[in-house]
Amino acid sequence: MVVSVAALCSTGCVYDLGGNQHLGVPIVKDTVEERYEFTPMQLWTAAKDVLRHQGTLTGEDMQRNVLDANVDERRIWVKVEEVDNRISRVLVQARTKGGAADMEMAAFIDKQIAVRLATGNLTPAQPKLR
Repeated sequence: MVVSVAALCSTGCVYDLGGNQHLGVPIVKDTVEERYEFTPMQLWTAAKDVLRHQGTLTGEDMQRNVLDANVDERRIWVKVEEVDNRISRVLVQARTKGGAADMEMAAFIDKQIAVRLATGNLTPAQPKLR
């Protein structure tokens, strides 16, 4: 009985930033949020560049402002939103292929976006060699 309860509590469905359901542990934090004094378009461009440079960009949902990518065996979702006239926010969600949250990867992608914005390098990056 204990094993059954533990199995039920450790699996379930989680929603990505685009609103789609995936298998995963729903009670674990998997999203990093940061706010920047940049336009949503600048954040969008920086996020696309980072995701292309670090892995493979697999989707762009312009209506929901969500990017979807695969980076080092992780699913990454990045959502860009305008907060007010001066501030925009970026949400970065990361999960392993098995559905486990990966806050380290989410923080890494967010930091790469911040570096790209700080350096003013908003031109498409060349993919890294593998």
